[in-house]
Amino acid sequence: MVSPTASPASSPGIVPGYLLARLAESGRFPQAATAARRTLQTGRPPLRARIDLSIDDTGSLVATLSDAPDRTISDAQNTETLPGTVVRTEDDPPVADVAVNEAFDGLGATFELLLAAFQRRSVDDAGAALQATVHYGVDYDNAFWDGERMVFGDGDGEVFRGFTGSLSVIGHELGHGVVQYTAGLEYRGQSGALNESIADVLGALTEQFTAGETAESASWLIGAGIFTEAVQGVALRSMIAPGTAYDDDELGRDPQPAHMRDFVVTTEDEGGVHINSGIPNRAFALAARELGGFAWERAGVVWYRALTGPLSSTASFVDFADATVSAAEQEYGVDSEVASAVRAAWTTVGVYEDERDRRTG
Repeated sequence: MVSPTASPASSPGIVPGYLLARLAESGRFPQAATAARRTLQTGRPPLRARIDLSIDDTGSLVATLSDAPDRTISDAQNTETLPGTVVRTEDDPPVADVAVNEAFDGLGATFELLLAAFQRRSVDDAGAALQATVHYGVDYDNAFWDGERMVFGDGDGEVFRGFTGSLSVIGHELGHGVVQYTAGLEYRGQSGALNESIADVLGALTEQFTAGETAESASWLIGAGIFTEAVQGVALRSMIAPGTAYDDDELGRDPQPAHMRDFVVTTEDEGGVHINSGIPNRAFALAARELGGFAWERAGVVWYRALTGPLSSTASFVDFADATVSAAEQEYGVDSEVASAVRAAWTTVGVYEDERDRRTG
């Protein structure tokens, strides 16, 4: 039985609840089925939103800004107790545990992307320490942001590998932290799908920035390498081609739509937040490819400006599309190739009916 606070729908994580639910019934992957059931039952702790500030000796509020990451990695030792035992801090050298080092490096890579591309100091733009816990639970098939830290499962070894091995996964989950401290997009329906999509954008950009990949040469995959060789699939999601990331006899086919005509209306997955995120995902990837060069330099700036602008927490796809067009026009000019590429991308995925279209409802 899945607890009321840890249902597949209400447990945001890199692996959608619908995929874990499908896996839980698998006969082909018995070990993974057991792990998926355990993961669904475990869920994740309730979301916490807290900013840690300190008071100095004079009673003044202190927030220290830093241009260098402050990372702490803890080990849950296969329990579900957070944060776990501290095993590596910022000034420590690499340790023998690969997952610890991967988490440490991934947090650093995301920090560098945020700083270099958007001049953002950590997820809260105030130099917040970056914390992560590895080896969470037993065969835990997910990774998630709990409001103040990254948490990684080891996977079941049959279908999923350890989640620290994917830089796009780490960037994605920290991306939820950025959303939390900016627009705070409500995790349901279209605003929830935008929450997931923006996290995917930041995950993809972190991977591309670290590898020095252009928008054209990038794979645009989220979670590449997370599946074992036993699964017919390359990743959890494809931003450039939603619906093509996996097609497996046991797990089914990637359900993400690439166009508004295929928008999925459902009460599951918090109204399809992991499913319908494919539509804005594709819009970003198309805009970035059309503009060429590095995706974080122009398309990324536009999406970031939209996220940090006057955006409602219940924004629809049209609301966000309008925000990106406004950001592009303000940053690069009304008739710029950037604004044109952004409008065209939202038209291609069906959010706009015409390239000149721009709505507010």
